Amino acid sequence: MAVTESRPLALPSGGGPSGPGAAPTLGVFTRPRTKTGWRSWVSTVDHKKIGIMYGAAAFFFFMIGGFEALLIRTQLWAPRQQILSAEAYNQVYTMHGTTMVFLVVMPIGAAFANFLMPLQIGARDVAFPRINAFSFWSFLFGGIFLNTSWLLGGGADGGWFNYAPNNGVIFSPTRGIDFWNLGLMITGIASLTGAINLITTVINMRAPGMTLMRMPIFTWMTLVTQFLLLFAIPVLTVAQVLLMFDRLFGANFFDVQDGANPLLWENLFWVFGHPEVYLMILPAFGIVSELLPVYSRKPIFGYTFIVFSGIAIGFMGWGVWAHHMFVSGIGPISVTVFSLTTMFIAVPTGVKILNWTATMVGGKLKFDTPMLFSIGLITMFTIGGLSGVTHSIAPADTQQTDTYYIVAHFHYVLFGGAFLGFMGGFYFWWPKAFGYMLNETLGKVNFWLMLIGFNLTFGPMHILGLQGMARRTYTYDPNFGFDLWNKVATIGSYTLASSVLLFIFNIFYSKKKAKEMPPPGPDPWDARTIEWMIDSPAPEWNFDPPPTVTRVDEFWYRKYADTPDHRLVRIAKTEDVVQHSDGKGVHLPSPSYWPIITAFGLPIIAYGMIFTLWLALVGGIIVVTGLYGWAFEPPDDDEAPHGDDHGPDSETGAGEHAELEAAPAGDGELVSAGGGGQPEVETVG
Repeated sequence: MAVTESRPLALPSGGGPSGPGAAPTLGVFTRPRTKTGWRSWVSTVDHKKIGIMYGAAAFFFFMIGGFEALLIRTQLWAPRQQILSAEAYNQVYTMHGTTMVFLVVMPIGAAFANFLMPLQIGARDVAFPRINAFSFWSFLFGGIFLNTSWLLGGGADGGWFNYAPNNGVIFSPTRGIDFWNLGLMITGIASLTGAINLITTVINMRAPGMTLMRMPIFTWMTLVTQFLLLFAIPVLTVAQVLLMFDRLFGANFFDVQDGANPLLWENLFWVFGHPEVYLMILPAFGIVSELLPVYSRKPIFGYTFIVFSGIAIGFMGWGVWAHHMFVSGIGPISVTVFSLTTMFIAVPTGVKILNWTATMVGGKLKFDTPMLFSIGLITMFTIGGLSGVTHSIAPADTQQTDTYYIVAHFHYVLFGGAFLGFMGGFYFWWPKAFGYMLNETLGKVNFWLMLIGFNLTFGPMHILGLQGMARRTYTYDPNFGFDLWNKVATIGSYTLASSVLLFIFNIFYSKKKAKEMPPPGPDPWDARTIEWMIDSPAPEWNFDPPPTVTRVDEFWYRKYADTPDHRLVRIAKTEDVVQHSDGKGVHLPSPSYWPIITAFGLPIIAYGMIFTLWLALVGGIIVVTGLYGWAFEPPDDDEAPHGDDHGPDSETGAGEHAELEAAPAGDGELVSAGGGGQPEVETVG
């Protein structure tokens, strides 16, 4: 079937369509043409650039959250320190937790999802590229809005969960809670639109032959994450809308003195909050499931079990929220039910740990930096999981609640689990994103420094919690016996901070050294999934043509085959398998300024809700203007091989399917050895 290319429509001032090469004169509706410089990043709808921007923004917020953590640990270095007042300490620990959860871990998962998911399924972009850009800008503006509270009266001070009635105007009369509430509403819009976009992408835009059970595990875990976001974010939004009416318009949903029920907030928050724990950790699980087979030189053990255990976590995560509420008086029946569900959810998580371990057993292990971080995740998350299971025992949970034991558990799960996995992913996919490798020696030092610093920081908190040290307490008496372990934890926090600075140094050092070294090539790790079939860094068009997938680990089995005696032999060189394309004739979504303009109006509305409704009106006008421009923006780039993201020739629409039909079945020629000679045979194991 032939593919017919249609020229985008240009409207010159004289009226009527112009021919090829004519300059469109569409005023503010003219599509951006800049290919380099900061304007190209502001207007981009390329999923890879958006993924990189998600990662960069999240790392920026990570530095802010890390600085807040150092303030906390410095305050607790010794008894009765006065580095922070009680009021300032409340704000710092609240903003630290909020930043790390909502502005660091969640968006780093979004960074990997945006960059990798279309590549791993053989798509040219996401289903709705401009909505993808809008999601990122909404997240960025929401995070900036939240942190401007420091300059406009102080940060939120009720904990990252902001329990009622502490989040009401009686106990928190400053504007910090309002910034927290409205800022997270904006980032919630980003998460919700992003989830719908990525779900649609996976369902509709997989490469030919890529069934659901041939998708990489990272894509599977990210898909489960998007469904969790799709159903969890609205629950939090409901609670936030109620809180907004309480604080800004004098309603009464949470004030018990006026007959309301503060447990309403607690239930709504944790119905969102516990699935949120899994939507933060599942992308890291997917990353580790991709890395371990590469560095073990064998397929993932129990692909189907890992996929369905991830799905099971997604379902079961909705049934454990009330173990956060065992001391709130919910009653013995509820306590019993949620104790049991908390025990049961350990089963699919344990399945993953066993499968990861089995993948390494008998493999030809290679301990590069990504592999070290993967093993670090398995060990640290196992510790966090075991301490979490103790929360299913109601009497023990009653003793642990609001102590540093909970802080230790939470960080072993999210930092020891999610962030170590993300670090492994950074080192692994860095050449695919930027075209150069991070230094291995510095990477290994980075890993050990981070692992040691992490355990020095959060390991002692188990002991402090069991000794009775309460969380969210800005100081302590010297007679309590907390001095030693707080000093150890503070030393660990600065060690951890130094490991992050080493990672940043590695980025710039490796970039400088890359100029003196040959490029890493498309497949520097001898990887397994199809994103390594294209050049590094990945070209704008991803694949040309889209690959045909016949099995899990398609790229690996184009390079290797199993012999009758169950040995693995090499059948093709990497350079004979990878794609090298100039992308001519490939239609891609055109850049647009309207997503950033639309997103910019959201924090203006939020400022107006806090200070003056006239400002909210201005923000509303900006949003409406952005949506109007978005709706009427034409595909006016008449020369570059790009189409509109809503036109029929777009790679996100019918044009993609037409090209898929036109693409030749190239599997045979890709697998065969180069030059027509005998394939190189190399016994692998």
